[in-house]
Amino acid sequence: MAFELKQSLKLSQQLIMTPQLQQAIKLLQLTRQELVEAINQEMEENPLLEEVSPDEGNEESISDDFEKDVLSAERENLKAAEHTEELNVEKGAGTEEFDWANYLEDYGPVGATYGGKDGEETSWDNILTESPSLSKHLTWQMTLSSFSPEEEKVCNQIIGNLDQNGYLCATVQEIAALENVNDEFVEAVLKRVQEFDPPGIAARNLQECLLVQARMLGVKNKLIEIIITDFLKDLELKHYGHIAQKLKAPLREVEVAVLLISAMNPKPGSIYSEERTQSIIPDVYVVKAGDDYKIILNDDGMPRLRISNFYREIMAGLSAHGHQDAENGKKYIKDKVQSATWLIKSIQQRQTTIYKVAESIVKFQKEFFDRGIDFLKPLVLRDIANDIEMHESTISRVVNNKYMHSPQGIFELKYFFGSSIKTTSEGTVASKSVKEEIRQIINGEKPRKPYSDCEIVGMLKERGIDIARRTVAKYREMMGILPSSQRKKYF
Repeated sequence: MAFELKQSLKLSQQLIMTPQLQQAIKLLQLTRQELVEAINQEMEENPLLEEVSPDEGNEESISDDFEKDVLSAERENLKAAEHTEELNVEKGAGTEEFDWANYLEDYGPVGATYGGKDGEETSWDNILTESPSLSKHLTWQMTLSSFSPEEEKVCNQIIGNLDQNGYLCATVQEIAALENVNDEFVEAVLKRVQEFDPPGIAARNLQECLLVQARMLGVKNKLIEIIITDFLKDLELKHYGHIAQKLKAPLREVEVAVLLISAMNPKPGSIYSEERTQSIIPDVYVVKAGDDYKIILNDDGMPRLRISNFYREIMAGLSAHGHQDAENGKKYIKDKVQSATWLIKSIQQRQTTIYKVAESIVKFQKEFFDRGIDFLKPLVLRDIANDIEMHESTISRVVNNKYMHSPQGIFELKYFFGSSIKTTSEGTVASKSVKEEIRQIINGEKPRKPYSDCEIVGMLKERGIDIARRTVAKYREMMGILPSSQRKKYF
């Protein structure tokens, strides 16, 4: 069997992810806060980038002019015969980064500065006071108690092993082993910690949490303790009749006991949650102007970038020297110019893309902005992609974690996308509008006689919406609404 080598030509197409494209895609999917952090980090790493102060005028030509100066100075100092190939390569890398039109579409003219308009910035009154954390609150109470040094060590271990709801995650045995004490010693300290505020803190499970609260509240109803100890599942399912039958107690007494238990907090530590409330700063404003809507990008608080003019003088000085250090310096500055230019262009393209997507959303959902959620239309990413002639993946990156302020409220851009539901008149309605219909029906039901999913199906059909019972159940669960058996109120 003979072996031989052959050469053949094969044509193929492939998408090469250039560093510029990777940066543009990364910036496109960042949130507003993440973008500001990325810009600040780049400004720290690239000395050519600087922020334009609000007092300065628009200097869009600085970067382009300076880039030409850098290339011109380099061209003059390179020997044509020896460096022709290198010059062509570096010129291509510096002036024609990649084909923006093929990758992220045509974003219009690209300048060298980025940021909001000159003028007075919007004031954001989002100053929040810092509340004490759960651990600090409990430690403060520990210092006011008469604990011995050994007890304080165990107490600190207990406090340090509480989750955000105030439950003890570690076992008594684990804490005892860490502090080299016996289990009874830890149990004694734990009982004292459970007397701290808030009531029910440091419990090991829901049952113990409720029992501790009942004891601290001075509840002497024996029925409450029995229900918490033996009938938590029936309590969750609101099977009060079953509890009364098992305990051979009047239903009214069971209902009174349940009413007291319902007033207890099953998550006592949550009121001291260290999670901070975060304000949403919209990326886009939609303002009604006559019968139409105007799209305004929110540039407040975003750094306006340009390439520092100071490095023009440095390049001029380096051009006067022909030694190797001067050549290395010019190469360093040229690389930083490229990096700064790519960043500025990528930011501008990001903003332009967000504008186009927001404009298209408003065009499709104009009735929603005019009349409310009942008029939200079914919309998919492909609709916007076809409208603005971009790829669906680009639209997906834009709508994620970007927010729009509109006359109807603040919404994430992806809120406007959803599947369609058929109506009895052969039309379609957005799934979010159906969810809102279900919510309104449940909000209007009688507490003692809530609607079942089948009844909701019939009521929706009367409103022209044809939907299955299992779909109603799915939408109800997505909205965090309990089934009718658990929504029913007995008192």
